[in-house]
Amino acid sequence: MLHWEFERNGKTIRITPSGPLITNQVDLELGAAIDGLGIIYGFEARIAPALKDGKLQPLLKDWWQNFSGPLLYYPSRRHMPARLRAFVDYIKKPAASVENIDS
Repeated sequence: MLHWEFERNGKTIRITPSGPLITNQVDLELGAAIDGLGIIYGFEARIAPALKDGKLQPLLKDWWQNFSGPLLYYPSRRHMPARLRAFVDYIKKPAASVENIDS
């Protein structure tokens, strides 16, 4: 079980969530939070549509961490394998334009 980590003014707090539903499936987390079954801890870009529509309300906003996105190192752009190129192109897309690959 991963900790939830919050940071503000150089202070970090880590908690381990507990409850009847704990999952790492983003769609299940989001649906449960929207249905009022609990809270969700995740990337703002992923939950932004639900926040904008008022389906979710922000909590502890003063403790939200900035995250510019994943970092990926690859030594040569010229000789990148096709699968790696596809992955790099995929993660460079904004979150709102990424299709749900489980559908």
